[in-house]
Amino acid sequence: MTAGEIAGLIAAAALLLLVGLLAYPILKLGKVLDETRLLVRGVSDESVPLLGEVTTTVTTTNAQLERVDAITSSVQTVSDNVAGMSSLFAATLGGPLVKAAAFSYGVRRAIAARGRRDVERQVRSQMRGGRRRKEADVA
Repeated sequence: MTAGEIAGLIAAAALLLLVGLLAYPILKLGKVLDETRLLVRGVSDESVPLLGEVTTTVTTTNAQLERVDAITSSVQTVSDNVAGMSSLFAATLGGPLVKAAAFSYGVRRAIAARGRRDVERQVRSQMRGGRRRKEADVA
């Protein structure tokens, strides 16, 4: 055997060793890729029914939102009607009620003023009468 043949055998053995060492990670990588493929298939199989359920849920939610929109519109209409009725009552009854309140206030003030004047007159007359008695007693 010549040196070239020995070098060729060493190179072939090194290549065989290198292929043997690289084969193990490549086989592991193949298993990882198989597991990944199975995982993707499982996710795909479970995602389709889930998407169907989500679609059903969104459809039901949209129907409920349409009902809520109708209710909100009705509440807005009722609110507008109540505001209109309130304005109508304020305009219809507000003026006469204010006038009646002002009249009753004026009557109360007049009665109170009359009562005070009567009391003041009585007090003055009693004070005058008391002075006259004192003057008569002194004289």
